[in-house]
Amino acid sequence: MSRGFVREDDQEEAPFVPPRAALPAGVPNHVTPRGLELLLAERVSLEAERSAVSGSDDERRRENAVIDGRLDLLNERIATARVVEKAPGPQREVRFGNSVRFRYKNGPQEGAERTFTIVGVDEASLAELRIAFVAPVARALIGKRIGDLAEFQLGAQVQQLEVVGIS
Repeated sequence: MSRGFVREDDQEEAPFVPPRAALPAGVPNHVTPRGLELLLAERVSLEAERSAVSGSDDERRRENAVIDGRLDLLNERIATARVVEKAPGPQREVRFGNSVRFRYKNGPQEGAERTFTIVGVDEASLAELRIAFVAPVARALIGKRIGDLAEFQLGAQVQQLEVVGIS
């Protein structure tokens, strides 16, 4: 049928489903055990949200479409998750799941110390001092030992970081 015979109010706009945190193509979806628990809890929450949707048929259909889209993206992340357990004992080098304390050796933050835990992309939260393993600063620090220097590009300047602690 020609589009000329379709009522405009029958043309429903596709719902916007917000994307998940970016995971570069070809990069495994590493998660900590805590990260996997968070993903599974999020799925339970979305399923409960879907069963509680109310309103008119159109409102329910639109809301369920958004929730289903979010569940599809989430289920894909859960299916591809590769849990990485933290190695037992003292940590000799920065790895996924470790907390790393480092000091800026140059630049506007020279002398400042920061501590971050390196986690999966869905678990990353600056407010919780958790950074994704694909973040430039994390990539620069992974594999380093206490006392080692790491370099990463921040804008036009190369930042030097000294690893001062690993846990």
